[in-house]
Amino acid sequence: MRHARAGSSLMRVVVVLMNRGRGSGEIARQHVRELVALGHSVTFLHPEIGTGVAGADNRNVALHSSVVPVHEYLQEGLNQQPVSTMPASRALAYIPDYAAALEPVVEGADIIIGHHANVSSVAVADVARRYRIPYVLLLHGTGIEPRLLGGYDDQVWARIHEAIRGADAILVTTEYVRDQLVRPLVDLPLDRFFVLPCGVDTAEFHPKAIGDARERYNLPNTFVICPGAVTWIKGTHNVVEASKHYADLAPTIFIGDGDLRPELESRLDGRGRFLGYVPADEKAHLINAATVLVAGPEKREHFGIIYIEALAGGTVPVAYEGGGVGTIITPGTGVLVRRDPSALGEATRDLLQHPRRTREMGRAARLRAEEEFSAGNLARRLSTWLESLIAFRPRDRDG
Repeated sequence: MRHARAGSSLMRVVVVLMNRGRGSGEIARQHVRELVALGHSVTFLHPEIGTGVAGADNRNVALHSSVVPVHEYLQEGLNQQPVSTMPASRALAYIPDYAAALEPVVEGADIIIGHHANVSSVAVADVARRYRIPYVLLLHGTGIEPRLLGGYDDQVWARIHEAIRGADAILVTTEYVRDQLVRPLVDLPLDRFFVLPCGVDTAEFHPKAIGDARERYNLPNTFVICPGAVTWIKGTHNVVEASKHYADLAPTIFIGDGDLRPELESRLDGRGRFLGYVPADEKAHLINAATVLVAGPEKREHFGIIYIEALAGGTVPVAYEGGGVGTIITPGTGVLVRRDPSALGEATRDLLQHPRRTREMGRAARLRAEEEFSAGNLARRLSTWLESLIAFRPRDRDG
């Protein structure tokens, strides 16, 4: 286990997640793991916590309802509803659930990290104020974007807005999230923000860490991979269409599942395969073993964890331009194209036709992941930043 740097102090950190999550959940769990590895004491809370994160104090949030509040629908078939579509009475009723879980663990805590612009962060703000503990909010685009599209009851949004305004600082993964999603809704100065990319485990995602993926799934040496939920918003249909342009050179392997799978399997017409859900370690092996990773989501992505996983695995990503993806995929490490399936397919074909250049890009991608997106390095930046907030404790600021 790593320990805190010489001269730094150990912290008691509380991390609150609204539900177990997908992308945001993985970011939260990564932060918890890495802060624990640095020697900090971390309490981690969310509904259905299960085993949680090894080394953390994992606490369940008991909900008063069988309906799980979400930002967007989770992959599993839960009884769930986005808070952005709930009437105020239903949405606000969840705040005491999170507050009740927080109350027993905040005494003596140094700082609280709440995830998302949502009711769980309202509870974080309420409890932090009562105990005079600094709190920060990590605002993911999926939580705040619905308000830009007319979601959230005004009464609910007023509470969320207040929680964001009162935070000691705001964490975001990209300047795109800060400038295009958060600041148009909550006009905070730039110095209240800290831009910290998502991190990747560079040992798990590594060009040589492929296990027996090819043998297990009977794959050729060269294949294209498309990970993610098989839904319209994730753009799986765009990759199916793109595959027509390069299927003679490599099959496309889809990992993940969703309602569109039967239709898209038919449309794929033998140009690849859908594997459905695979365990996390096998997902990593498959991404590492692939030559190219392709994705064409319908909405502009705020970050895109699969792209840093591809970079770390030495797998060249091809994706639609726009949003925050340009902070990950740079010239020489991947390809960004116009938002059209034919452009995805043509760019992928070009990579497959030039294997030497693609291998060079893969090596450059791996180096970029090590330098910019290593989870351990980013955790040390997060730790230093949190320590500075605790030392400053600007409690007299007008929220």
